[in-house]
Amino acid sequence: MPDDLPPDLPRLEALRVWHRLWLERIDQKIEALRVRDAERERGEQARPAPPEWIVELGIGDGRPPVELHVGGCYAAGKRRRPVEAEEARRLLASGIRACTHCTPGPGLGITG
Repeated sequence: MPDDLPPDLPRLEALRVWHRLWLERIDQKIEALRVRDAERERGEQARPAPPEWIVELGIGDGRPPVELHVGGCYAAGKRRRPVEAEEARRLLASGIRACTHCTPGPGLGITG
């Protein structure tokens, strides 16, 4: 086996200190990543479930409802609020547009 380490004790001790410092840095980074991952997992578990139905709101006075979506619809705008199934049915019956991407009608028992 080739011996590529220094032959004297002072340099070997210096290498040992240097490697110990690197191992401490690596261990600290590993611990920080474990803490970060655990916090992310706790955050995901604590996140509330999305609402079943959301209504997209218009702009202007009173922010009238303009479109109904399934709760996790990617096409819903930023101005929105959650609604219960009964209100969602009422909104569709009153002529509010149903999203063509998530089609909330069938989930509410409304066809056509």
